[in-house]
Amino acid sequence: MIRDITLGQYYSTQSPIHKLDPRVKIIATLLYIIELFIVNDFTGFTICAGALALVVILSRVPLGFIMRGLRPILFILMFTFFLNMFFIDGRIMWRFYFLKITYEGLYLAIFMSVRLILLIIGTSLLTLTTTPIRLTDGIERLLSPLSRLGVHTHEIAMMMSIALRFIPTLMEETDKIMKAQQARGADFESGNIFARAKALVPILVPLFISAFRIAQDLAMAMEARCYRGGKGRTRLHRMEIQSWDVICMIILAAFLGAIIVERTVFS
Repeated sequence: MIRDITLGQYYSTQSPIHKLDPRVKIIATLLYIIELFIVNDFTGFTICAGALALVVILSRVPLGFIMRGLRPILFILMFTFFLNMFFIDGRIMWRFYFLKITYEGLYLAIFMSVRLILLIIGTSLLTLTTTPIRLTDGIERLLSPLSRLGVHTHEIAMMMSIALRFIPTLMEETDKIMKAQQARGADFESGNIFARAKALVPILVPLFISAFRIAQDLAMAMEARCYRGGKGRTRLHRMEIQSWDVICMIILAAFLGAIIVERTVFS
């Protein structure tokens, strides 16, 4: 399951989405998240899912690879689904002692699950189609107006991109530690959920040690390359808005308008 986490990973291929300016992709992702929380019915979700499907096709990232990222949050999905289904008051559909399922609860359970699935897939596409360096540059450029107020925008962007980049690295380290302990007789599979959680506690100490070691190696590598922050730093590739970026922003504006119209007309 640890290897199923796709957040922070980059899928290398040639596609129109990969070629987009990172600033456009960051803005599009933020607007997509906002639109998911604006939508209040399944008609809006259909529009969001259709737009997301188009982006997935254009990105040329295998659908199976993207859907694999949903496995680690399967427990959260199930918990959210059953929590809404059993504890929302309304017209009773089924009752068994203190448990009851209402029409409103079932509707809300499906609604929240669909929203969470679309949210995970949409945000994963940002890191799957953008390299950490371009993501850092995009965040820095978007935050550049704050630098006039004394905010260290380059350092903030660097920390955010490093945090995203090292999610799969730490997951891989966790997987190695678990396999090493399983070879020594550790059991992470048997027992109830509380027993499994307790069995994971011995993993934390070596994981923290490994994380500090990786951070120290990264710091030494950056110092060896004379990294001194964003002041006076130049870039090998300058970001420029191309015609394809403009077209995508127009499509994004039309998509946002469709969501607003749907919310206004059908609400």
